[in-house]
Amino acid sequence: MTCKLNKDEIDAVAAYLRQRYPQPKTALQFSNPFELLVATILSAQCTDKRVNIVVKTLFERYKSVEDYAAAEPAAFEEEIKSTGFYKNKTKMIIGAAKAILSDFNGVVPATMEELVTLPGVGRKTASVVLAAAFGVPAIAVDTHVLRISNRLGLVNSKDPEKIEAALCAIFDRDKWIGVSFGLVLFGREICSAKKPLCDKCGIYSVCKWPEKKTPLPT
Repeated sequence: MTCKLNKDEIDAVAAYLRQRYPQPKTALQFSNPFELLVATILSAQCTDKRVNIVVKTLFERYKSVEDYAAAEPAAFEEEIKSTGFYKNKTKMIIGAAKAILSDFNGVVPATMEELVTLPGVGRKTASVVLAAAFGVPAIAVDTHVLRISNRLGLVNSKDPEKIEAALCAIFDRDKWIGVSFGLVLFGREICSAKKPLCDKCGIYSVCKWPEKKTPLPT
């Protein structure tokens, strides 16, 4: 996969994201690694805002991994129903809780290799947990990261795993978390899917997207 940006342009992207979002973090609410795992699973095809509403009650009712493992599926489905795909999400969350108890002594693992063994946990979910809960460098490729990395010319792919690998190779490891969460925030505020605010983009000059809008005024 060929990156269209040179090193100076890549550095400019990282610097801009760091300047605009000096302490980027996930918008999901959580107080421990397992709560973040639950919230991230719920966030699939659902807004973070909706997830935060749901988990406010959920986290009061289920206090431990054991509580989730013992949850009654039908009741749990009702509690998370508004996040969509609630039957699958229920199976994933309860299954992940049981696996954590049986395979990891009730402690959420802190490596990619172990996290992806849990039911319903792919690389994106694992990356969010690693970065936000443990501070382990990782890049989570969600819809914003996929869209913007392609628009900028950092990658040319729709495959999240290939994009993750490419971005990890392009940026220094100590910049992974900032780039990952920074691109998500940037995608929500500036480089949206339908109406990107190109006139407010601080990295307009390095962007290789052929459909970008009117240049910044001089």
